[in-house]
Amino acid sequence: MKVLVVGNGGREHAIAKKLLESTRIKQVFCVPGNGGTATTEGCQNLPLNIDDFQGMERFVMVNNISLVIVGPELPLSLGIVDYFQQKKLMAFGPTQAGAQIESSKSWAKELMLEAGIPTPKAAVFTNPEAAKAYVVEQGTPIVIKADGLASGKGVTVATTVKMALSAINTIFRGAFGTDNIRVVVEEYVTGQEVSILALTDGITVEPLLPAQDHKAIGEGDKGANTGGMGAYAPAPIITPELMERIQTEILEPTLVALQKRQIDYRGVLYAGLMITAEGEPQVLEFNCRFGDPETQAVLSLLETPLEDLLLACCQQRLGEFSSNIRWKEGASVCVVLASGGYPGSYQKGKTITGIEEAEAKGVEVFHAGTQLKQQQLVSDGGRVLGVTAVGETLQQAIAKAYEAVDCIEFEGVYCRRDIGRRALVDKN
Repeated sequence: MKVLVVGNGGREHAIAKKLLESTRIKQVFCVPGNGGTATTEGCQNLPLNIDDFQGMERFVMVNNISLVIVGPELPLSLGIVDYFQQKKLMAFGPTQAGAQIESSKSWAKELMLEAGIPTPKAAVFTNPEAAKAYVVEQGTPIVIKADGLASGKGVTVATTVKMALSAINTIFRGAFGTDNIRVVVEEYVTGQEVSILALTDGITVEPLLPAQDHKAIGEGDKGANTGGMGAYAPAPIITPELMERIQTEILEPTLVALQKRQIDYRGVLYAGLMITAEGEPQVLEFNCRFGDPETQAVLSLLETPLEDLLLACCQQRLGEFSSNIRWKEGASVCVVLASGGYPGSYQKGKTITGIEEAEAKGVEVFHAGTQLKQQQLVSDGGRVLGVTAVGETLQQAIAKAYEAVDCIEFEGVYCRRDIGRRALVDKN
């Protein structure tokens, strides 16, 4: 079968490469793809935009594509799955109605409260002065969130009132969009963040391995939020007992709440959790797609053919895999190499070297912000590469990943050197 993957990040490169491990997959096309998908055997990039639904439809029809897999949240929020469903074509991902769980934090918060899902207290504002007054009343630390899509950069953990007010001003100035601006002001909770990527066919919901993302730009989780500087899986803080609670107290009630709203949600239900010091899971946010860079770590450990799971979601057959998704032993870690200056301003077009040497160390290098220009690989984004290693233990995976990281060079390259350390510290 032939598959079309929508997106151009590390997540999409990881999905494409995982699909190509299967003898069932003949070819993967990527819209628009990146330098990695351009150079991966069995992959081909298409010069289309992720919101060109008609262009993708024509290609799917002419080339007999069996399945469209949507990576990023933006086309999901614009209704790409609805469009393909109307054309009787199979696409993996929730409809526009379901994608609201990510495209509107206030909508998601309302859904959680309605379903009785544990989540920090929050208030939603359409007026900046009212939001500021609430912050002054509540005090800090406090969390300020842009309501809509913000590529992982719309959340500020404000430790001072001044910082909170500045974040509110930034949102209302239109930094994350100018339509229907809302801000969510949320209670600050402490603990360990964990990503639970679950698959659902609208009836059954099956969690994949728990992963832990590292959102802050700086080591020790300091500095501005990014789209993610690295991840590892499985996250040991999620015990089998805690995963069972997450299944029964969070994932299943969320699916029921979506059903009550007449939303047939098929795709990824990604719960961003905080595990408090008392071991209680609280939902910080929901996303409607695979996480990035969590996907790179999680899929590296997946043994069940990915296309089997995604087709089962589309065809409402996920129950066939109930508690029977197969995984490799060991652990996986993904270290993101970013452009200097990210998540602020950064330069593109920097020549990248050393990927072959890195992969000779036994890792996979997933491309994110890269482009192939005149057969030369150059940087083309903030997060450039994701060096991903699997080991018998997390310590081995970390050591292997950083040994490979040191082979890769481009001007201004930056990475965190503490990806996965939280698990090792807590273990000791």
